[in-house]
Parts: sequence; structure tokens; C-alpha cells
Amino acid sequence: MVGLLREPKWSHLRDLHKAIKLCEPALVSVDPTVSSLGSNQEAHVFKTRTGACAAFLANYDASSSATVAFGNNQYDLPPWSVSILPDCKSAIFNTAIVKAPSSQPKMTPVSSFSWLSYNEETASAYTDDTTTMAGLVEQISVTRDATDYLWYMTDIMIDPNEGFLKSEQWPLLTIFSAGHVLHVFINGQLSGTEYGGSENYKLTFSKYVPLRAGINKLSILSVAVGLPNGGQHYETWNTGILGPVTLKGVDEGTKDMSGYKWSYKVGLKGEALNLHTVSGSSSVEWVTGSLVSQKQPLTWYKTTFDAPGGDEPLALDMSSMSKGQVWINGQSIGRHWPTYTARGSCGKCSYAGTFNEKKCHSSCGEPSQRWYHVPRAWLEPSGNLLVIFEELGGNPESISLVKRSTS
Repeated sequence: MVGLLREPKWSHLRDLHKAIKLCEPALVSVDPTVSSLGSNQEAHVFKTRTGACAAFLANYDASSSATVAFGNNQYDLPPWSVSILPDCKSAIFNTAIVKAPSSQPKMTPVSSFSWLSYNEETASAYTDDTTTMAGLVEQISVTRDATDYLWYMTDIMIDPNEGFLKSEQWPLLTIFSAGHVLHVFINGQLSGTEYGGSENYKLTFSKYVPLRAGINKLSILSVAVGLPNGGQHYETWNTGILGPVTLKGVDEGTKDMSGYKWSYKVGLKGEALNLHTVSGSSSVEWVTGSLVSQKQPLTWYKTTFDAPGGDEPLALDMSSMSKGQVWINGQSIGRHWPTYTARGSCGKCSYAGTFNEKKCHSSCGEPSQRWYHVPRAWLEPSGNLLVIFEELGGNPESISLVKRSTS
């Protein structure tokens, strides 16, 4: 099976191809004769000396239908549409008239999973596996795009006499980043997450953070999400924390930490251990049973499963998770991010007029992607390894493998 039919798109395009095929004798033999049928209507006629004739009647008005006279007949043209007449008489197809019924994908769960977990360590500054330098650096220049992840780490020294320690009016930590996502940890605890948008990748993390007297460990996991992936002067587009990074509300006013000594660690420990592979996943001790971590950030999960029978396409339902990556038998099936919900207006649908990607939105407020395709060609009959890295925390017990069909 090569895939499932998506209706009405499949049948509508099939009928379009059939109509154009019927026009072939005239269409490929002569140039068209163009004539006006109204203020926003035209006829493009292909007619050969041997009598073959095909016509395309176009209505360029984006809001109003039109009735036009062509030959000895009248033709109704919906807004922003073209009617195809393979014999210059009978209109057998119109681009705006969709006759095929819509089909909805049906997702049938076939198996759930028994999970094991491994907690990724929050990186700390000034360790052997980090690089330390003064100031902040651009992310891709350090990672060389070998991983989505780069740790930015520094220490925040708080004097025991700081006023906020007595009042508990915590200082405001502000971080400016070129994108795409920041997970901020204070002393190993997740303080918050911030991400940019599809049109503006830049972001600002700003939150009051609890600090203690002495040394506080600031660890920031900067994450790239595959954007941008091309365009003019692509090499000049930045990712990661370029600053400033400030702490407001201390006795000195505002502390600018951009010029501090920062330690950098490329990637995650789990990546270095290749936990997504069969051999790598056996190199650490995983937690099982009731001790499996749930709703915890920076957690790896693994399980094994047998390939379901049949030839229906398979997918993972990842709606219970937040953000991260998924691997099947060591092969990536992509980044998951169900908590990133689709935005925009899901009102009345009309494709009339010049196309743009904001037309005919559906599923507003729902995950931008819930189902993740699992290629059957990657599966063995039994013992398939499924590994998930979860950045923010989720409930793996609700993940299911489903078969896809149409109804």
C-alpha cells in the first residue's frame, strides 16, 4: 500500500487530470485565442485546423459568480474558477465545484506500551565536558548543527545580605534570545520555558526567580527546532542567546550577566550515549514500573513493541506529550511538539482569490501535529525499539500505536 486517499482532494485532482487529458489533441497543437467574456471573465480557446477544440472559461472575480455567453450556450462560473470544455461545448469540470465527499482519517489504537525512563542531567558550568569563555556566543557556531541543543551555564553569586533574601521579593531574570526555544533551570529546577513564533523566532524569557545566598547555578538549554531552513543570506541568521542576560531587583539595581564567564555544553548526555539506539539504550540503567518518571522535564523513555499485522499505515499518538524527539529502531521519525497549538481563525472556508496559507484553517487551538507516522519498512516482526526524549514533561502512558484508515 502506498498510502491512503485524501478526499475530496484526490478525486478532485483526478477529475481535473481527466478533463485536461480530453483536451490534449487541441491543447498541445496550437496556441490559445484569448477573448473577453466580461469585466473579469475570459475564454482561452484552443482550436486546430482539423476541428479539435478545447476551451477554458475563467472567472477572475474573487467574490461574485458570473454567467457568460460562449458559442451558443450560457455558462455559470463560480468566483475565482475555471470551467473546462474539452469539445468547446460541454463544461465537464469546474475548479471551484468539488463533487467528491470528504473523508476523515480513522485512527484505531492497536497497542499501548510499558515504559522505562532515564532522567537527563541538568548541565552545570565549569565541568570537564564544557567549554568556558567570556560572554555569549551564537548557538550554531558552537553546535555546527550537529544537535538541536546547547547548554548555556553560569554561576550567580548572591551576597547573604541581599535585601530580597529577607523580603522574598525575588529578582527578575530576563534573557534575550535569537531563538528558537529556551528552557531555564535555576539550581537544577525548571524555572520556565519560552519560545518564539513562526514569523519571529526571537524571544524574551522574563520571570521572577527564587535565589539563595551563595552560588546559584543558572543552566539554560537553548533549543533549535529546524527553523529557518533556507533563504537569502541564511548564513547570517542567528540562533541561541546573544544577550543581554540581566537580573533586576538586586541591591545594585540591575546585574548584567552577559559578560560573565559562560560554560557551553553541546548536546545532551543521552545523545552522547546514543540512547536512541539499541546498543546505546543498553548502556545505562533505566527506571521501571511505578518509578517511571511522568511529567518531568528532560526525560528519556524507551519501550519495545511488535509490529501489528496488516498493511495499514501506522502512527504514534503523541498528544499526551509536550516537546522532544522520537526514534524507531534508531531512526528519527521527527520532533514532536503537541503543546504548540495551531493558531489563527477557523471561520468560513473559501479559497477564492489569491491563495495564502492562512485560508481555510482547521483545528484551531489543537496540537499542530498529534499523529507521527511510523514507517512499516523500519519495523521488525518483534522487539522494535521506541525511544522518546521529552523536554518539558508528559504522560507516556497515554501514548498509543494506531492504524490509520479512512471512512
